[in-house]
Amino acid sequence: MADVAGIVAAGAVAAGGSKGDSEILTTARTRLSSAISAYSESREDELDDLKFYAGSPDNHFQWPADVLATRGAVQGQTINARPCLTINKLPQHVRQVTNDQRQNRPTGKVIPADDNADVEVAEVFNGIVRHIQYISDADVAYDTACENQVTYGEGYIRILTEYCDDNTFDQDIKIGRVRNSFSVYMDPTIQDPCGADAKWCFVTEDILKSDYERMFPNAAPLTTLMTLGVGDQSLSQWLNEDTVRVADYYYVDYDEATLNLYPGNQTAFAGTPEDQQLKAMFGKPVRSRKSQRQRIRYCKINGYEILERGEWAGKYIPVVRVIGNEFEVDGRLYLSGLVRNAKDAQRMYNYWTSQEAEMLALAPKAPFIGYGGQFEGYETQWKTANTQNWPYLEVNPDVTDGAGNILPLPQRAQPPMAQTGLIQAKMGASEDIKSSTGQYNASLGMTSNERSGRAILARQREGDVGTYHYVDNLARAVRYVTRQLVDLIPKIYDTQRIARIIGEDGETKMAKIDPTQPEPVRKIMNQQGIVLEKVYNPSVGKYDVVVTTGPNYATKRQEAMESMGQVLQGNPQLWGVAGDLFVKNMDWPGAQELAKRLAKTIDPKLISDDEDPAMQAARQQMEAMAQEMQQMATMLQNVQQSMEAQKLEIDRFKAETDAEVKSYEAETRRLQAVAAGMQPEQVQEVVMQTLRDVMTAGDMAIAQERPV
Repeated sequence: MADVAGIVAAGAVAAGGSKGDSEILTTARTRLSSAISAYSESREDELDDLKFYAGSPDNHFQWPADVLATRGAVQGQTINARPCLTINKLPQHVRQVTNDQRQNRPTGKVIPADDNADVEVAEVFNGIVRHIQYISDADVAYDTACENQVTYGEGYIRILTEYCDDNTFDQDIKIGRVRNSFSVYMDPTIQDPCGADAKWCFVTEDILKSDYERMFPNAAPLTTLMTLGVGDQSLSQWLNEDTVRVADYYYVDYDEATLNLYPGNQTAFAGTPEDQQLKAMFGKPVRSRKSQRQRIRYCKINGYEILERGEWAGKYIPVVRVIGNEFEVDGRLYLSGLVRNAKDAQRMYNYWTSQEAEMLALAPKAPFIGYGGQFEGYETQWKTANTQNWPYLEVNPDVTDGAGNILPLPQRAQPPMAQTGLIQAKMGASEDIKSSTGQYNASLGMTSNERSGRAILARQREGDVGTYHYVDNLARAVRYVTRQLVDLIPKIYDTQRIARIIGEDGETKMAKIDPTQPEPVRKIMNQQGIVLEKVYNPSVGKYDVVVTTGPNYATKRQEAMESMGQVLQGNPQLWGVAGDLFVKNMDWPGAQELAKRLAKTIDPKLISDDEDPAMQAARQQMEAMAQEMQQMATMLQNVQQSMEAQKLEIDRFKAETDAEVKSYEAETRRLQAVAAGMQPEQVQEVVMQTLRDVMTAGDMAIAQERPV
């Protein structure tokens, strides 16, 4: 007999599987059943919220089934059918929150958390995280989770790893989208809103049987006839007509080990290579204690067989939860979004709109009122005046008023109007939708009593405050995602590689990763001390994550350009200092080239030092040459001043010598003239007096030059 339903194969797997596999599968089925039971009541309401949100005139999801049955066709007869209009106003309120999140995306930022961490490595972390988000289309994952969170109360984000290509063992980290939140079953005992303390989690997936057989050729065959498993009724959920349901099953496992403490506050688990090295250096450990090492195990199962297994590299279950409103009532967990409390108001709005349309449609059209005999001979035109557009209508003049006057022409009676109470009820339902969602006219872009810009922004802020918890919960989830990425990056990038990093402005750079170096940042410099290259080790030190919420970089750049334009308009001299930055933020073609040219005209001291090594070397050489030229100019000036001083001294000495010579010549001629009529004794007296004068003058000069 052929194994039509695959029961024999399933029994063989169950009987021949290892004891460990059997225990894992039994625990998995028990946990899945408990999760389904814990979430079933809340998810019924969540599914109804989703259907209500997707309501349209074609599906009538917003009309209760019993009400719809009394207003539609009865036994194929549409005589008594009444209008069931759907004017869905909820998507506008939901997108008011989700689109605000798209304009002000929460962003995780890595920061150092201990003394071994480095700021530059934190920036490398940020660049790698941006690269992961870029290659993963993470914005799609975040937007889908936010849409589900705001609509019905829960969304999920996954973190995955995959090989870079088919011919390498290097892996990339990806952020995955979870379109159907109901496919995730997380540990219902969690307390953290993002699921950081979850002990297990399932993510189910339906795949075609042909793909199932290709991906898992050694797995037991499954057919559509297997509605019950081998002694386990819970297996009915694993099979469908053309697909096979598989699940990614993550769970926390614990390994008991001994942790040793050595001098210098160095720790290592007993039996590891690190522990053997420390024991060889220090001998017996200072202290020891028992420790339970947490590991994340992974299995892909089909309900009764393990198809794949492994150990997740990170220390967290890679599924992140995003919630809207969370309540625990009588031990039951309830989640809801923006739609839940607005459903009745939306139903009333649909009802009153349908009632108004029905009243106006069923009311008789206003007739023409005239005197008898006025329509005689033109009955056909007047009878069809409400259905056809006649170019003109004729009447008979009637002068039977006794005075010979022509009576007035026929007139149409007052048309039926909607009841005032009906209109007020419709407006009240519309206002109830706004109050239940916390969004009023200003938040929806409608005009109100506010006139100044500040007053309008203040009223809009009130609406944002009413729904801010959705954005804040998403920011927590993004922070948790980034924290998981920081934990995974050193473990996935565990070999030397060139990592691509993306800056906040979208500029792409490359960073060299070396997980074997002991320091977080190693600088490779040339003989002149110029940094040629930096090598990073992200596994050294601890890093944490903070989250910021605000406009994206493009919006910030537009705002920066407007602000700088106002500053430059008031201070035109700043063009010589920051003109290149202003032009750099513009989007027109050629703006970047013009910014580079303007940067060359600015004083180099004002330009950032972030230059390549060649530019740094050239700049240092130019500064050294400038210093040498300055020294040479100083020396030349000193020589010139010395030569001028010597020339002045020579001229002064020459002038003094000439004066003395002339004085002696004059004295000699005088003596010759006097000596002609003097006695020898008189001549001798004059000569002696002259010698005494000369000696006296010399002593005075020496006394003046001698320092006191």
